[in-house]
Amino acid sequence: MEDKVFVTGVGIISALGVGKDATLQALLKGESCIGSATYIQTEHKEFPVGEVSLSNAEMSRMLNVGYPIDGLRTVLMGIIASKEAVSSAALTTEDIHRAAFINGTTVGGMDKTERHFKKVFDTNAETSESLELKYNDCGYSTELIADNIGKFGMVTTTSTACSSSANAIILGANLIRSGVVDIAVVGGTEALTRFHLNGFNTLMILDREICRPFDKERGGINLGEGAAYIVLENEKSARMRGVDILGVLCGFANTCDAFHQTATSENGEGAYLAMRKAMEMAKLDLFEIDYINAHGTGTPNNDETELSAMKRIWGDNIPRFSSTKSFTGHTTSASGAIETVICLLSMQNGFVPKNLGWHTSIKDDIIPVIEDIENIDIKHVINNSFGFGGNDSTLIFEAF
Repeated sequence: MEDKVFVTGVGIISALGVGKDATLQALLKGESCIGSATYIQTEHKEFPVGEVSLSNAEMSRMLNVGYPIDGLRTVLMGIIASKEAVSSAALTTEDIHRAAFINGTTVGGMDKTERHFKKVFDTNAETSESLELKYNDCGYSTELIADNIGKFGMVTTTSTACSSSANAIILGANLIRSGVVDIAVVGGTEALTRFHLNGFNTLMILDREICRPFDKERGGINLGEGAAYIVLENEKSARMRGVDILGVLCGFANTCDAFHQTATSENGEGAYLAMRKAMEMAKLDLFEIDYINAHGTGTPNNDETELSAMKRIWGDNIPRFSSTKSFTGHTTSASGAIETVICLLSMQNGFVPKNLGWHTSIKDDIIPVIEDIENIDIKHVINNSFGFGGNDSTLIFEAF
């Protein structure tokens, strides 16, 4: 049974701030929230990052939680964002019992693992430190977040690198459309870790300056962290509960071009197919898209191929587009959900986030949004999230 999939709640935490109101104000201010590393314990201070400006201890006090959650940054941020989403959707205990919780993450509890791994490796024996390594599992992070919200009818994890939380949203929508659940709390969370930072440094795609998506002189990624969740709901449930509807998820697609472990194909085949299939599902004409929140990582490969994919679809009439990673950093697994909340805020408040740091066109004089655009009517937005291995996802939201 197919049904409309409504968005009835949102929650977010990132370098932009804690909560949707702080996020909105930071976006409208139009200044990057990327800066020097404060909380991640790394010697690589030369790389700017988009950190949540709270320590683990501060977040633990906000949530009134202790061990083991107080040592798991991914979980702490996940609880903060999912609690806001559940509260904004006015979900009751009974509502949660019939809902699914789907969490996208790839790093999981790696930050805790990093604190204990060397001693475990050196001793090669079962110690109290070795028991801490169980929290590395992505599914463990999901369970800890879910347990702090309520007893969900279903709990699961998606882990497809940078498209993880977008795929969590797609899975939740499919569960609703197929009648398995009425409500799904979906999104993702990802903390910065040394594993994270060093891995991308090894790939030589980190920028030593604040990132410049879609600029000819772009130098790579600034990593970020954060969490975001939305509440998806079928029409019958939303109307029965009498809640505000924040938007409609009207189209989505996941594709995999399997071109390369990390790179995308020159013509952006995976990105092209994801956008095209999502458009077909939404039954939209090309001119009906008002804004594209691009994946826009700032790497030489992604930005050029994403432009190629958009040009294949829209030719010389590409809709307004920007990358908000120049505000938040690339929050990897959480990026699809964080940028979904940004898209919803854009629709509800009639503005398009600027593409910070842009100066020169990469090709064909294609220019992202670089000026303030406010007080406009936004009906349909596209949100792109592309993961390693060519696991590419596109979401389309419609104003209600």
